[in-house]
Amino acid sequence: MSRFSKYAWGTLAYNFLVVLWGAYVRASGSGAGCGEHWPTCNGEILPRPEAIETLIEFTHRLTSGLALILTIALVVAACRTFSRGHRARRAAWTTLGFMVAEALLGAGLVLFGLVDENDSLARAMVMCMHLINTLFLLGFMTLTAWWADRPGRLDLGDPMARWLGLATGGLLLLGITGAIAALGDTLFPATSLVEGFQADLDTGAHILLRLRGLHPVFAMIVAFGLINLAISQRNDPSMKTMANLLIAAVLTQLTVGLVNLGLLAPVPLQLLHLFIADGLWVLFVVFAANILETPRS
Repeated sequence: MSRFSKYAWGTLAYNFLVVLWGAYVRASGSGAGCGEHWPTCNGEILPRPEAIETLIEFTHRLTSGLALILTIALVVAACRTFSRGHRARRAAWTTLGFMVAEALLGAGLVLFGLVDENDSLARAMVMCMHLINTLFLLGFMTLTAWWADRPGRLDLGDPMARWLGLATGGLLLLGITGAIAALGDTLFPATSLVEGFQADLDTGAHILLRLRGLHPVFAMIVAFGLINLAISQRNDPSMKTMANLLIAAVLTQLTVGLVNLGLLAPVPLQLLHLFIADGLWVLFVVFAANILETPRS
C-alpha cells in the first residue's frame, strides 16, 4: 500500500468520526448550540461554552474544519502523486467538491434555524440532502484510496452495471428514509413500541412520523437485493471474500436496526446503526468498483 493510499484511508476513517459526531449533535439536540451564527459560534470565533450544547456543536465545527483541511491536503497529494487524468486524482477533486457542499449544507441548517426543535419539512429535506452528500463524499473518498494502487478503468457497459446502479439507488433511498426516521425519533420520541407504531399509522400525525415507518420496509427490500447481488458473485474467487463481507454487513445492520427499533432508538444505538450503515456503503462502493473493473493492459 502506497503512502498516498494510507493517507487517503486514514482521512476516510477520520471522516467517519466526524459524521458520527454530527449525528450526535442532532440526536442530543445541540444543533443550536452556537445560535444562528456561522462560521462563528454565538458571534465569537472562540466562544466560552456556558452550555454543553455549545461545546458539542463547536467541537463538531472544529472537527469538520479539520476534515476540510485534510481533504485539501488529499487533493494536493493526489496532484503531486498522479498525472493529470488519473482516476484517483479525479476522485480526490470530486471528494473536495462534496466536502465543500457538506460545509455549505451544514451552514444552511444553522443559518436558517433548521436545528433543535424545528420540525419543518424544509429541515427534513435539507437533512436528506446532507445525508446523500455525505454518502457521495465517503464514496469518492473511498475510490480515491482504492484506485490509488489500482490502475485500470470501470466498464460501465458491463451487464452488472444496471444491477449495481439499482442497488446504489436503493441504498441512497434507504439513507433518505433513515434520515427521516432518525429526525422523527429525535423530535417525537415514543415511550413504547406500541405507541410508536400507533403514531406512525395515525393519519393526523406529523408527516415525519407517518414517513418514519418507511425505513424498516425499505431496509428489508434493499437488504434482500444486496444479499442476492453478493451471492451472485461468490463463484468468482476474486470476489468471494468481499461478497461474504457484504452479506455479513447487511445482516449485522438488519440486526442492529431491529434492536434499535425495539429499544426506541437510544442515542448510542443510533450512532452504531449509522456507523455500520456508512461502513456498509463503503464496502458496497469497493464491491461495485471491483465488479466493474477492467485492468489496464
